[in-house]
Amino acid sequence: MSPKNLLVTFLSLCFFSTLSAQICDGNKGENIFEAGDFGSGPDVVVPTNPGIAPGFVYQNNPPPNDGFYTITSDMRQWSNIFPSWDAFPDNSNDPMGYMMVVNAAFQPGLFYEQRVEGLCENTLYQFSADLRNVILPGTNFILPNVSFLLDDNDEFTTGPIPEAGRWETYGFTFTTAPGQTEVTLALRNNAPGGLGNDLAIDNISFQACGPLARIAGVEEIRVCEDGDPALLTADIQGEQYDTPAQQWQQSFDEGATWTDLPGETGETFLHTGRSSGFYFYRYLLANGEANLANAKCRVVSNVKIVNVIPKRFEIIDTICQGLTFPVGDQAYGSTGVTLDTLISSLGCDSIVTLRLTVVDDPGLEAVLDTRDPSCDDTTDGSIRLTDVRNGPAPFRFLLDTAEQALNVARTGLGEGRYAYTVTDRYGCTTAGVVELVSPNPFEIDLGPDRTLGLGEEVRLTYGTSAEIATYDFTPAELADCISDCEGLTINPDRSLTLRLRAISPAGCEFTDSLRLTVVRSREVYAPSAFSPNGDGVNDRFVLYGRSPKVRVIRQLEVFDRWGAQVFGRGELLPNEVPAGWDGRSNGQDAPAGVYHFRATVEFIDNATEEVRGSFTLLR
Repeated sequence: MSPKNLLVTFLSLCFFSTLSAQICDGNKGENIFEAGDFGSGPDVVVPTNPGIAPGFVYQNNPPPNDGFYTITSDMRQWSNIFPSWDAFPDNSNDPMGYMMVVNAAFQPGLFYEQRVEGLCENTLYQFSADLRNVILPGTNFILPNVSFLLDDNDEFTTGPIPEAGRWETYGFTFTTAPGQTEVTLALRNNAPGGLGNDLAIDNISFQACGPLARIAGVEEIRVCEDGDPALLTADIQGEQYDTPAQQWQQSFDEGATWTDLPGETGETFLHTGRSSGFYFYRYLLANGEANLANAKCRVVSNVKIVNVIPKRFEIIDTICQGLTFPVGDQAYGSTGVTLDTLISSLGCDSIVTLRLTVVDDPGLEAVLDTRDPSCDDTTDGSIRLTDVRNGPAPFRFLLDTAEQALNVARTGLGEGRYAYTVTDRYGCTTAGVVELVSPNPFEIDLGPDRTLGLGEEVRLTYGTSAEIATYDFTPAELADCISDCEGLTINPDRSLTLRLRAISPAGCEFTDSLRLTVVRSREVYAPSAFSPNGDGVNDRFVLYGRSPKVRVIRQLEVFDRWGAQVFGRGELLPNEVPAGWDGRSNGQDAPAGVYHFRATVEFIDNATEEVRGSFTLLR
C-alpha cells in the first residue's frame, strides 16, 4: 500500500472507537502513517493535489470552498480568508510543517474510506489526531459532527466539535479479533456544509498500543571511561502481552535512526564501550516473536543515554589580560601549559591539559548609531552597534543586559540612558552609557472657552511650542483650513466644541479643544415712525438687523388700520433701505397715520421667526 493511501486510511481511522474505547496508557509503537503530519516544505500551500481525500477537490488557492480541501503551513500567510474563519499555523514546532484544512460539502457524507492491511490479530491499536474547528469562537455557525465506521458499522460519533479556538487531540483504541489482519475504516460527516462545519487536521497517528515499557533509572547514565560497564534493565508494567518478546536497539545519529543489536533480546543490556561519548539505546516490545518482526504490531520504549566521561581532557583557549580560566578549584591567568588531575562528582579520575594564551587588552571601541525619539511621548528611538574597532570577532553586545546582534537595531526605545557592554572573542570588554533625548513637548493652546452672540465671528489664535505642519479641525466644515491657520475666522451658528489636532513636521501630534457657547439673541429692529418727504432722512420703512446674524427677510408686508395691504415684498436683505416702503399705495401718497407690518425673517442658524408691529407715517 502506498504512503498516500495509508494516510487516507489513517484519516479514516483517527476518530474511530469501540464502545469500550480508551486512550493507550502504555507505550506506543512508531507511527504507521509516516505522512500523518502532512510533511513539511517551503510553500505556504502545497501546489499539487496530494490525493488524500477521495470525494473532495484539492484547491491550492485558499481558502477552500465547500467540498474542497487545502494542505497548508499557516493560514495567517494566506492572501485571503473567509471573515468567519480563524487564522493559525499547523500544530507543530516546524515553521514549514503542513496541516489539512477541509471545507465541508453541502450534504453529509464520507470524508474518507480505506482498507488497512498487515495488522496483527488480538492486538490493541491507538489512533489519534489533532483537530480544530476553524470557525472563530463565538460565531455560532454549524459545528462539525463526525461518525466513525468500522467495516461499514457506525461505531462512534464525536458530537458537536466546538468553536474553541485551539487544537484538541482526539484518540481511541480497538483490538483486532482472532484472525483479523485488515479492516475497512471510514470517517463520515454528519453536519451539512454552508455556514460552518469546517475543520483543520494535523499530527495523525496510528500506532500499536502495549504495556508501559521503560528502561529503569534516570534518563542519562554517566559512567567513567575506565569504570564499570553500564547495565540497562527493561521495566515492563502491564499484563497486555502473555508472551512478551523484545529487541534492544542502538542509534548512531542521536535518535534519528535505529539499528538492532544482534542477540540482545533479554530483559537487560550491558553497555561495555570504553570510548568517551554519548550512546543512545532503546528496545522494541511485542506479544511474541512474530509480532516483534512486524513494525505495525510492536511498541517502543523510552530512550536511554549512556554518557561515558573521558579520562583525559585537553583544553585550548585564549583569554584577555586580567581574566582567569578555572580548572577545578584552580584559576589560571597567564600563558602556558598546565596539567591537573581532577576527580569528578561521579568519582572519575580526569587528567586535564590546559593550553592557555593570554592576550593584551586591545582597547575596544564601540561605534554606535543612535536615533532619538521623534516626539516627547513616543518610543521610536533606536540604538545599533555598527562596528567594533581593535578587537577580534565574534563580538557580544549587551544593551541594558539584553543581548543584541551586531548591526541589528534595538528599536522601540524612549528617552533615557542605556548601558552597554561589548565583549570580543577573548573576553576583552568595553562599556559605556548612551543617552537618547526627546525633543521639547509639542503642544498647542486654543485659549479659554468663549461665549458669543449668534452671528458673531471668532478669530482663532493659539499658542504652540513648535511649527505646525498639518491642521485637522473638528467639525471640519466650520474651519476649512489645512495649513497656516493662524488668525482663521469662523462664524458658528450653534454651540459646539471645536477640536484641533495638530501635527508637527517631525510627526508629533497634540490635540486641544475650545468650547464655543452661542447665545441665540435675534436682534431685529423696526422704526417707530418714518417721513417719506424726500429729505434723505428716514424716507422709507425697512427692517434693521445685525449681519450676518439676520440672513434675509423672506417677506415684508404693510397694512393700513383697516387691514388692507398697502405694501408687500419678498427676499429683502436687512438694512436694505432702497427696498423698503416709500409711503405710497396704488401710485398715491398714503395718508399719515398708524400702519401695521408683518415680516418673516430667516437667521444665520436657518431658524425663521415672524415679526409683527406698528409704526407711524408722518407727513
